[in-house]
Amino acid sequence: MDTLRELGKREEVFSFLQHAAPSPALDTRHGPILYVEGVTKSFDGFRALDDLTLYIDDGELRCLIGPNGAGKTTLMDVLTGKTRPDTGQAWFGQRLNLLELPEHVIAQSGIGRKFQKPTVFEQLTVFENLELAMHASRGLWTSLRWRLDGEQQDRIDEVLALISLTEQAHAPAGVLSHGQKQWLEIGSLLMQNPRLLLVDEPVAGMTGQESEKTAELLTSLAGKHSVVVVEHDMDFVRSIARTVSVLHQGSVLAEGSMDEIQSDARVREVYLGE
Repeated sequence: MDTLRELGKREEVFSFLQHAAPSPALDTRHGPILYVEGVTKSFDGFRALDDLTLYIDDGELRCLIGPNGAGKTTLMDVLTGKTRPDTGQAWFGQRLNLLELPEHVIAQSGIGRKFQKPTVFEQLTVFENLELAMHASRGLWTSLRWRLDGEQQDRIDEVLALISLTEQAHAPAGVLSHGQKQWLEIGSLLMQNPRLLLVDEPVAGMTGQESEKTAELLTSLAGKHSVVVVEHDMDFVRSIARTVSVLHQGSVLAEGSMDEIQSDARVREVYLGE
């Protein structure tokens, strides 16, 4: 009963647990899956985003870096419907205007967000967390009563292997290490088969071995999914990034490979501390 109460309370945290009507099919025939153009957002006179423009290609793995206050979190909030910008546009594919959709509809449309602090149902097993995420579109209480078929069981087994938690499948999520909880949350998002994953500081607090496994996991997702990673650990960014976007004072300061970014005098001055 305590677990059921917890699930009920946390439905606001897990937007994928809210039922939504089907959204228009995602159209990426022109390449990019995400268009952000001229987005500005101010809070009490402070410009968190300042005419920011960013494009993410379908299947791309992109890293966003920048000093604290650069606008990374605000950008994620805009993309997921938590914050509405003052000006600008944000489109998911060619047809979905993110600025007109509520948070739960955006989540159901194929954008998954993993926050820095893992949020899993600790009293449920790892398997049950993934099972609940799989049936989330049916509604919370229906999900808890639903029985798996063979194909769904296979999908959970596939994700368990992908996130390196097969041996912990029937353990309570509360006993997992910090890194394992991060993987479980990514796995829960994958059960919804999102086209775009927004991942916030995935290796913060991880051991070196966990960081390496996380790099392998995120790299393996690119192609089938588009992945945007916000991270401060430059060694980790270098290990996964093909393209890096540097945010500064609410806009994109520089963009390119990690080598190009690290050789950019502006980036060294404002972010790398040189």
